[in-house]
Amino acid sequence: MGVLREYIEALLLESEEKPVARKLRIFDFDDTVVKTDSKIYVTHADGSESTLTPGEFAIYEPPPGDVFDFGDFEKLVNPKEIRQIANILKRIVRKRGPEGAVMLTARANPDPVTEFLHDIKLYGIDVMALGSADPQAKADYIAHRIESDNLTHVEFFDDSLKNVRAVKELISLYPNINFKVRHVTYEPV
Repeated sequence: MGVLREYIEALLLESEEKPVARKLRIFDFDDTVVKTDSKIYVTHADGSESTLTPGEFAIYEPPPGDVFDFGDFEKLVNPKEIRQIANILKRIVRKRGPEGAVMLTARANPDPVTEFLHDIKLYGIDVMALGSADPQAKADYIAHRIESDNLTHVEFFDDSLKNVRAVKELISLYPNINFKVRHVTYEPV
């Protein structure tokens, strides 16, 4: 009976020594989970005006003097679910619960994002509204979560190559983290 007890104690000790996998899936909102008719209004240095879609803004290199109006992002303008990515999000929530995913958006107001998630029957997902389109803001948020939550796995979904590049830079800073950084592309709805 002593050998069995020693074996069980060794198994318990072994399981205590192994770090528990801490996974987090992080999703961008605009043009990743949802397509909207929201626009960014640009006033250029010469006084002319133009508009950009979120996808166009993601690759736009502003000349000096551009001023941006993100007023459309205080609400949702004609939102349409991007099913491919929304279905991945739904599967994760079904399997791991809402704490397994975060919606990370450049929007300043999380309420429209939360409302949309509720409309597609997703409840309890943290919505982190950064209020910044700077790709480094997303990378900084992920670095903070890695350190504060002892994460071992991070999966990131975003349509913006700028954001994807910024998050990929974390790979060298956190070599023990299993990263999957996914550039989301899809056919227009």
